[in-house]
Amino acid sequence: MSLNERISKIIEYSGYTPSEFADEIDVQRSSISHVTSGRNKPSLEFIIKIKSRFPEILWDWLVNGEGEMLKSELKEDEQNDETEKTKPTSLPDLFTLISEDEILENVDLPKTEENVTPSESPISYQSKEEQKILNSQPLENSTKKIITENTDNQINKIKRIVLFYENGKFESFEP
Repeated sequence: MSLNERISKIIEYSGYTPSEFADEIDVQRSSISHVTSGRNKPSLEFIIKIKSRFPEILWDWLVNGEGEMLKSELKEDEQNDETEKTKPTSLPDLFTLISEDEILENVDLPKTEENVTPSESPISYQSKEEQKILNSQPLENSTKKIITENTDNQINKIKRIVLFYENGKFESFEP
């Protein structure tokens, strides 16, 4: 049985019309007709919406077509076996760990040298004055020079020079 046929069987099981089923699992109505006709394959999201709305449907049957459609159709023995398989193993508690540690302390193990951590590479530190010098931007001569240009009997004075660098920084100079 193909996935499209299994979805059609779920619609039949639900007792809804295809449009009601689409509303129930919150998908577009057209996607139901596309999937059931075989035009499109259902997405994972589509399958998850069906499974979340109908939790009694088994994943193996829905995805692979293996086994029974509904959980209630499983035999009780199979359900017990399944719950035993998925039963989580209990983690040791604090007292169990302490008692195991005490047992391990009493066992004579060959003594090894303590782990010596390798020395860290030396890091060179800069003084605050060196950092200030490195972080500051060098300025040109502190003497103010006014550059004048004569054009059409007008004297134009430079007000500000701005340099833009490729790394996004800029410098502004005012004479």
